[in-house]
Amino acid sequence: MRLDELPDDVIELRARAGDWRQAVRLAGDALVAGGVVTDAYTERMVQVVEEFGAYIVIAPGLALAHARPGPDVLHDGLAVVTLDEPVAFGHPHNDPVEVVLALAVTSTEGHVTVLAELANAFNDPTATRAVARATTPDAVRAVLTRTQSES
Repeated sequence: MRLDELPDDVIELRARAGDWRQAVRLAGDALVAGGVVTDAYTERMVQVVEEFGAYIVIAPGLALAHARPGPDVLHDGLAVVTLDEPVAFGHPHNDPVEVVLALAVTSTEGHVTVLAELANAFNDPTATRAVARATTPDAVRAVLTRTQSES
């Protein structure tokens, strides 16, 4: 799973969410649309936040929704959802969220490469805002991969 190869159907721009649950479900819906997971995985991502809190808000304005590997993950994948209006997840420092990434992996080792790519992309403090302002899937992919093309 390479960031520059994310299909359009896992990228949703300017979505409307009334709260964090709806934001996570939108990201899960994008994974379902991409054939990555079943609906059950989306609900497991919501349960993770209900159980463990807003630790998935990993940087200002950026959430990384996920759940453990399971039979509802069909193959490794990532979805990107930008929100029309940011929503609070309950994080003391990084709220509100305007970009929700959803990660699904079939094994615990499956996420290492994509997490490294995401860390490189979002190491740039302007990346979250650039993704949030993107108007096309190509613009999202360009932000996610610009550090790779600059190396």
